[in-house]
Order: sequence, then structure tokens, then C-alpha cells
Amino acid sequence: MGSAAILTLEHVSKTYLTGEVPVRALVDTSLEVHAGELLAIMGSSGSGKSTLMNLLGCLDRPSEGRYLLDGRDVSRMSRSELAVVRNRLIGFVFQSFQLLPRTSAVENVELPLLYRALGSSERRRRALQALARVGLAERAGHHPSQLSGGQQQRVAIARALVGEPKVVLADEPTGNLDSVTSVEVMALLQQLVGDGMTVVLVTHEHDIAAFASRVVTIKDGRVVSDLRQTPVPAVPHPTSAVGGTLAATGAP
Repeated sequence: MGSAAILTLEHVSKTYLTGEVPVRALVDTSLEVHAGELLAIMGSSGSGKSTLMNLLGCLDRPSEGRYLLDGRDVSRMSRSELAVVRNRLIGFVFQSFQLLPRTSAVENVELPLLYRALGSSERRRRALQALARVGLAERAGHHPSQLSGGQQQRVAIARALVGEPKVVLADEPTGNLDSVTSVEVMALLQQLVGDGMTVVLVTHEHDIAAFASRVVTIKDGRVVSDLRQTPVPAVPHPTSAVGGTLAATGAP
């Protein structure tokens, strides 16, 4: 690809101790993720894909090898340094949404900005802008219990975007959603990539991986396949908020 690598793993291994028994969760893995890619990581339970995502998200450090994030070697950073990198460069989306239940949508989206030197009005402005980007401007004051599963996930995506990260890491982002809503979420992720974002997602579902431009399969801690493909366009239902958002922004 012509674009630069934004995530680079160089011969990375990760070993955990289970009691006194070492378990190699990731073995001599080298991988480049380029700016503007939508990459799906697939693998069965215990394959090492969650370990890989934790390393990419700076939630863990490799036992061996190097990890470069946007050109920075984060492999040996301290916990406080990793926390700053996570907050500035990475947006996270989870299967279970991870929204605070007694907090409004806009307040949930503001959360990553609390660790930055921003005034409350600027935090609110950015959060409202992020909600508008995912088609939920009119739901800003609603609590998670007042939102559908798809709307909650879109709030989570807005929260991931509010800090203007370089990369969005999505761990089974459609795992709790029906098929129609899953397409809406994947349409948003494809739109982000169209806008220049880099998105890496973990999924068990081949139907979801079909929306990605590249699929990496992990087995026994190793990359066993790395395939580029023409992504299936995710076309949400025209009456959905996402469909309206995409139409308004000119996205396919």
C-alpha cells in the first residue's frame, strides 16, 4: 500500500505465567497496519487475537519485540506514558458499549476529554459534534437505558472519536447487535475509513469481516493468513439515522 504504516509489530511475542507455567499467547508476530485501513482480526477463542488487540491498544506490553504506534516505540513506555498515548492516539469501542448508565449520551462522550486541559464548554462542543457525526445529535440528553443497542454503540463510537484519535480499535463491535443494526455500525466504521481514519476490529463473524479491506487470521498465537479484499459496502436502511447521516455527508 502507498500509505504509511501507523501500527507496526516487529517480532512481537507475549508470554503469561499461569501459576508457574509459561503460556505463549502471541508468538513472533510481525504486522503492519496502514493509515486508512479497515482491518478485521479473526480467530477462535484462545487464538491470541485478544492479546494482539491489547498490545495494539497499549493495554499491555510485549514480552519480546517492538511495537511502533504512529512512529513511536511504545514497547517499553511506562504505564503513565502509555495512558497518555492511549488517550491521544487511540479510540476504543467495545462489544458491551461500556457506557455509564446514569450519565447522558453527551456526558459519556465527553469522558476521554476529562484527561485533557479543556474547559467544560469546549468538551461539550466536541462531544456534541461527535454525536452529530454518528447521527445522534438529538439524543444527546438521553441516558443509555433510553437508547437502543445500536444507538448505544453509536454513542460509544462517538466517544471513541471525540479525542480525534489516529486509530479506532473495535472489539466485537457488533457482537450484541442484530444483523440490521450491525450493518449500520459497519457503515459508520466504513465512513470513518473513508474520512481517513484507521480502524482495527476483532470479530468472529465472516459476514462482518467481509466489510473490511483486509482480514488477518490468528491461530495459536500466530498470524496464519493476511488477505486483502474488496470490502462489501455496508448500506444501512435508508430510514435509519445512520442512513440519513451517510447521505448527508455524501458517503456511499
